[in-house]
Amino acid sequence: MFRKKPYPKMRHIKSRARRNLQRNVSHQPRSYVVDTSSIINKFLPSLIKKGLRGRILIPNAVMAELESQANKGFETGFIGLEEIVKLHRLKKEHKIEVFFEGLRPGEHQIKYAKHGEIDALIRESALKNKAILITSDLVQAKTAQAYGLEVIFLRPKVKREKKGFFWFKK
Repeated sequence: MFRKKPYPKMRHIKSRARRNLQRNVSHQPRSYVVDTSSIINKFLPSLIKKGLRGRILIPNAVMAELESQANKGFETGFIGLEEIVKLHRLKKEHKIEVFFEGLRPGEHQIKYAKHGEIDALIRESALKNKAILITSDLVQAKTAQAYGLEVIFLRPKVKREKKGFFWFKK
């Protein structure tokens, strides 16, 4: 069975797209909107410990997505919900506030989620609140930049499978 290789130039295109994305956190209190990818990849606690201060806005579209994943039995949903619980603990120690805002996605957004409808709700929340978007989704980051939003892009760590001797996998 042949595996489809990604388009050879795709890696180069993605690499170039990441170049002008911000990764640093300002120590000044600001408003931040987080998307599902940044929560699932567990980036927020480390950002807060590095000095992120201000308001963290979690769109209800993100909560609906995490809840849906958890209801379907996906580990990512439970990981995300637990990360939000951690945020509530961290706000006692650090100078952050956690708010939930925006509408839950409707039938149309859910139906077309794979086409960016949920991401659009998240960007809309950042635009409305003049907030910085925190994401680890490259397409979301570049689209947000195209809309003129400030973005903190955190590249997810890729877990590589270790190969053992010959055909055995560790």
